Formats: sequence, structure tokens, C-alpha cells
Amino acid sequence: MTGTLRWTDRVLELEVGPVAHGGHCVARHEGRVVFVRHALPGERVHAVVTEDGGGTFCRADAVAVLEPSPQRVEPVCPWARPGGCGGCDLQHARSDAQRELKAAVLAEQLRRLAGLDREVPVEALPGGQLGWRTRVRLAVDDLGRAGLRAHRSHDVLPIADCPLTPVGVLPPVLERRHRPGAEIEVVVDADGIVHAPGTTAGPVVARAAGREWLLSPGTFWQVHPALADTLATVVGEWAAVPAGGTAWDLFGGAGLFASVLAEQVGPDGRVVVVEAARQSVADGQRALADLTWIDWRSGRVEDALAGLADRPDVVVADPPRRGLGRDLVAAIAQREPDRVVHVACDPAALARDVALFAEHGYPLRELRAFDAFPMTHHMECVALLGRA
Repeated sequence: MTGTLRWTDRVLELEVGPVAHGGHCVARHEGRVVFVRHALPGERVHAVVTEDGGGTFCRADAVAVLEPSPQRVEPVCPWARPGGCGGCDLQHARSDAQRELKAAVLAEQLRRLAGLDREVPVEALPGGQLGWRTRVRLAVDDLGRAGLRAHRSHDVLPIADCPLTPVGVLPPVLERRHRPGAEIEVVVDADGIVHAPGTTAGPVVARAAGREWLLSPGTFWQVHPALADTLATVVGEWAAVPAGGTAWDLFGGAGLFASVLAEQVGPDGRVVVVEAARQSVADGQRALADLTWIDWRSGRVEDALAGLADRPDVVVADPPRRGLGRDLVAAIAQREPDRVVHVACDPAALARDVALFAEHGYPLRELRAFDAFPMTHHMECVALLGRA
């Protein structure tokens, strides 16, 4: 293999292999790995190479399917195609097949990074495959037109709508002109009110775990309307903090999990929330003002842990996509909690963290996965790690 080899724009005939993390499948051609989008395992396709850095692999889009998989369906969106939107990776697969593909990715990451042979089904959430996305970020091109970005590109596609969002939400925003180069967040809250540029709506209403939050613009909340309640239920069941106990809620956002943990420990207990986004902390403090035994800490988790002197019974962690990493896993394990509940949106980062916790005597006890992002390769997982 020479370092100067370039296949960009070349059309390859490929036998498509297994699904891989990232929304593509793996094929091989002339000794090189080809990551193919818009294909399914077992298919034979013509694929055009879209990126080639000259190394051991390149990227390609399937532009013609010569032998289709029985799991293949026609995408519902015209932009879910080669050269189209970067958001949907799996619109060409049946809904059950999408979950099977995600489960295969999760199992492969656990084997490769954590040395675990574990099959975990990816569970569907209520609401179906379309209309679930209550939060979407649009980009604006040089002409002021809002749209979605193309796959692995800064190019803005001037779409007319997106079927993943509730019907009627995006067209009014897409029809207007906006400041070139801007980014726009469109949110549909729990009352069905649309929050977007040009609207006069108040705070974003969110409800979960039997409570209500009034969120400021930009405050993080789960995109799928059923996910917050689902996660709160699982985290509560697995945390099981004793009355009067201590729980840490790391990367706690506006306090979704803290609300559940605080109810478990009661007024004689303590819940410490650590969150870097000050606005999220402020929103959480307002929403959970009655739970006075929640101790809110605004700052980086890495910095805040040094100032926490007590031993927690349970640690709940919901880090960003990159996961916890070696240093944070070690810092948590050193405090010797009985259990750690790890919420993760990236299976590779989760598998790495699972392996790290096992090194510190916290093997994986339970694991659930949810199809919180239908039509895409993303999923949400919750892992329970307990002292050996």
C-alpha cells in the first residue's frame, strides 16, 4: 500500500460487510477498508469514494444497489441519500433492522474495548420513527437560507422540511431569511409551543419524573420526548440510594436525575449536582427549589470532585459524548461508591469507560440501550457498575 494512493471519485463494486460504529458498513477492496454509507450488511453495491487520505481506508457512498438486503426500504426523505443530509444514516433500513444494527455496534464495542461478550437489545421508545425530534439546530448559508449540513461537510442544504421533526414546525423557519453564517435552534416544548427566531414564546417547558422545568434558551434537555422519563426511571431503579444517603449527580444539567435521587435520599440525605453550564444550574435550582437538600455546584466535574469530601453511596454520571475517561473514572472509583450509574450516548466511549471501571473493581452489572434517535446511528445507553 503506497501513501500516495487516492481513490476519490472512483466507483467501486463492493460486497458489504458488517455494520460499524459511525453510521456506515465495512467493505474491503484491493486490501483496503472502505467505510460505506447508505448500504446494509450483505448487499452488493456500486459505491463512489467520497474521501481518501491515501491510508489504509477510505469513505464511500453506495450509489447503486445491485443485490439489496431484505431489510432495505425506501427512505422517507429525499435528502437521506448520497450527497445529502448528514443527520440520517439508516433511513434505508427497516425500523427493527435499525435497532439490530445498533445492537451489533454496541456488542462489537463491548467486545473490542471492554473484553465483554454481551448482547444487549436496543429498545424502541414510544412515538415511532418520525416526528420525534423536538430540538434541531439549523445552519444558515451565505444567502440567509436555513438548512441542515451535508455529511462531513460545512455545506448547508436548503431543505424544505425534516420528517424527524413534528409536522409543521420547520417550514415557517426555513421559509424566512436569517443572518448568513448563523446557527438557529428550534425547540418544541412539552406544551407543543415552538421556540425559534422570530417567536415570542417564554421559557421552554419540559416535564419528566413527575416534575416541570422552565428552561432558558440553550439549556440542554433530551431531544426525544420520551427519553427523559425513560432515563429517569432506569437511573432511579439502579441508583436505589438509601434514605439519608448521599448521591452525586455529575454532569447533572438542570437536575433531571437529581430530582429522582433527592426523592430517594429524603431531607436527611444529600444530593450533589455538578454541572459546568451555569444557566442549566440556575434553571435546575428554580425547578427543584423545594428539594433544599440538593447541593448545586457550577463548574467542571474534574475540578469539583476535589472539593467533595464525603463518600457517596451512589454516583450518577451523564458525561458528553467523549465519556468519562481514565482520570475521571479513577477519581470516582477512589471515593468507593457502592454503585455507579453511567448514562452514555456513544457506545465506544461507554465501552472504554466500562473497561476502566472494571480495572478499579467496578464490573458491569446491568446495561440497557434505547433507540432514542431513530433513523440515525445514535443510541442512548445506561450502565450499572457495582463493586466486585
